[in-house]
Amino acid sequence: MNIKSLLLGSAAALAVVSGAQAADAIVAAEPEPVEYVRVCDAYGTGYFYIPGTETCLKINGYIRFQVNVGEDVGGDSDWDAFSRGQVQFTAKSDTEYGPLTGVIVMQFNADNATDQGAKLDSAYLDIAGFRAGLFYSWWDDGLSGETDDIGSPVTLHNSIRYQYETSDFYAGISVDELEDGFYKTDEEANNVGVAVGLGGKAGAFSYQITAGYDVDNEEGAVRAMGTVDIGPGTLGLAAVYATGPSSYYTKAEWAVAAEYAIKATDKLKITPGVQYYSDYYVSGDDFGNGDAWKAGLTVDYQIVDNFYAKASVQYLDPEDADDSTSGYFRLQRSF
Repeated sequence: MNIKSLLLGSAAALAVVSGAQAADAIVAAEPEPVEYVRVCDAYGTGYFYIPGTETCLKINGYIRFQVNVGEDVGGDSDWDAFSRGQVQFTAKSDTEYGPLTGVIVMQFNADNATDQGAKLDSAYLDIAGFRAGLFYSWWDDGLSGETDDIGSPVTLHNSIRYQYETSDFYAGISVDELEDGFYKTDEEANNVGVAVGLGGKAGAFSYQITAGYDVDNEEGAVRAMGTVDIGPGTLGLAAVYATGPSSYYTKAEWAVAAEYAIKATDKLKITPGVQYYSDYYVSGDDFGNGDAWKAGLTVDYQIVDNFYAKASVQYLDPEDADDSTSGYFRLQRSF
């Protein structure tokens, strides 16, 4: 009788434990709260809040396919194709000093399946008009087409700058590391420069004045540029003067350029252009004694939204060097 009672008691205990385990097995856990991505419209279109933060992020970029044409442009060949992918991350958040901006731009280039490279195209922070990091200078700006040759040989620098701006005007000053620029025979490739820029718009007219002084080369350059809407297009004029070759300008002692961007249709833009160089640079530490001129044509066609084709051809005729013809055809999809 005692053994029978013991067995019955053990079976009852096992049943209770098994029932408790079975009940535990079917109890569903409470779902974790999900925070969906929210649109951030404080800084324009394309921004969204990074989940769990008040920082707004925008991702954009482009994919490009291009065929370059020119003498020996592809080594021993007169043509060469390459592809590029570029992506930009822009982060913004409010502070007591105004929006805090951070930008990272990555670029990936492929000449073929094995000859490829990735580079940091920009990386900078910006707050209350101050900018520091790797970014393009005012000397990177140009006219509408591809004919004008009025910029620095290298326009991407590690720099610190301050820029005051309103909707119709800006003025600023920057200190640039000119490590990748032009340097004379006795100078090291680690120059420093100071640049200033101002510009704005008034109705159909826009203007820009840019100047730079290369401290180590002890040379400077100044450039004026303007555009105005006339008839079916936009006329662009520019002039640049340099005391000598420097990291800010190397092409000539002075040059003038003109272009007219004709808006033929809503999708088609045709831009002829010309440029004249006085004392055109060929080689060495100083400008040459000969002149040069350049003429070209650029055609832009928007196939659909965010997808366009561009074709450009340029002819350069220096007095003290061989003339040349170059150009390219490009397809680009932006996002």
